[in-house]
Amino acid sequence: MSLTNRPAVVPRYRILFVCMGNICRSPMAEAVTRAMAQREGLATMLELDSAGTHGHYHAGEAPDARARRIAATRGYDLSRLRARSVVAADFERFDRILAMDEENLSGLQRICPEASRFKLGLFLDYADGAGIAEVPDPYYGADAGFERVLDLCEQAAEGLLAAYRRGPPSASA
Repeated sequence: MSLTNRPAVVPRYRILFVCMGNICRSPMAEAVTRAMAQREGLATMLELDSAGTHGHYHAGEAPDARARRIAATRGYDLSRLRARSVVAADFERFDRILAMDEENLSGLQRICPEASRFKLGLFLDYADGAGIAEVPDPYYGADAGFERVLDLCEQAAEGLLAAYRRGPPSASA
């Protein structure tokens, strides 16, 4: 096969979603964004993952049962996701690393190499009109907290994908 007949390789844009334990917010953000990207025909152009700044507490575990159940009611599948910690290689591998809140963003900033800090941001920076800057942690609350997180993830994922369609999202969302 000649070089001119090879199919074009579409470079993937890699996004990592980060919360504390990687069992509630960040897997929900990953699943919602993945499903929306699939519906919009963007799935082959994106690589999505999630991790936790304290993911070692739950390493290898499935997302929280409440997160899985509530996400499933809206058609999002979290069943294949497993918790993991943010690792040093993530700062090189991913193009954008989006924290769910300021505490986790600060944790990322502490361990992120200076040259990769421009990749860090908050997921809700992409949720115009959300009225808040952070995705609240629903872990110690009732189902309503997980519903709220899912609402925010849908809003932010829409904005993130819209930004991607305009050009790869940068630190100046």
